[in-house]
Amino acid sequence: MTGIAVCAALLTGLACKQTTGAEDRVYTTDEDRAIFERYLAEMEPKKALPMGQLVTESALFFLGVPYVASTLEKEPEGLVANLHEMDCATFTDNVIALARTIKGDNPSFESYCLNLRQLRYREGVVAGYLSRLHYTSDWVYVNDKRGIVRDVNKETGGIPLKLHLSFMSTHPDSYRQLKGNPSLIEEIAQKEKEISARTTYYFIPRDKIEACAGKMQPGDMVCFTTAVKGLDTSHVGFIYKDGGRLTFIHASSLQKKVTVESSSLEEYVRKGKNTTGIMLARPL
Repeated sequence: MTGIAVCAALLTGLACKQTTGAEDRVYTTDEDRAIFERYLAEMEPKKALPMGQLVTESALFFLGVPYVASTLEKEPEGLVANLHEMDCATFTDNVIALARTIKGDNPSFESYCLNLRQLRYREGVVAGYLSRLHYTSDWVYVNDKRGIVRDVNKETGGIPLKLHLSFMSTHPDSYRQLKGNPSLIEEIAQKEKEISARTTYYFIPRDKIEACAGKMQPGDMVCFTTAVKGLDTSHVGFIYKDGGRLTFIHASSLQKKVTVESSSLEEYVRKGKNTTGIMLARPL
């Protein structure tokens, strides 16, 4: 797994049905609706929990769900509401969207889809491939502005992070929508420059994680920053405190399922050859 941008690189199929409208097109299955109903029954009694706890409970609900990459790659572009198989990015999207749905007055599959669309698309509207938030840093920036999450990296002890995004525009053959589409590649390149030009990014370097651990909260979205050229992050999950151990819950490509990481957060970062540290986003 190499970031939200690269979660989409290897294409997989998804048997699904879809609505017919462009902006409101939804790819989903009866299985996904059944999972949502089970989630609703289990989590609605817990809706009064603080958001971080509710996010943690929601993440644990999906333990064992299979890891499958690139379920978002549908043409034409539409909202993919897939709860039966996930990669790391769709796992975090789904968990936050579901927790927000439970917090609402009348939780339903339709309100879950609305919350998911708000998280995943730049204006909360499906308007083609470019409207999707492909890079984690951009996802955090946009959803912080909307009040869906809060960027807590600076206050947690982070230092400035300068981005030089270019992965998607320089690896177009890895993306069905970009391959053989020079005009779209140029538009992606312009968006990468726009995202990289911001001076608001902070991250917690790998050697500061232990010192900053006390300010991290269960349910915080944790994003692993990378030294891979052109990328911002390589993986995402949720902070989890297992007794006295600080770790995280994630959809693991290695374990092929949603799991609680066996390593501590610091150990995981230190083991990653290209992992430089972490970014945090606190669901609101």
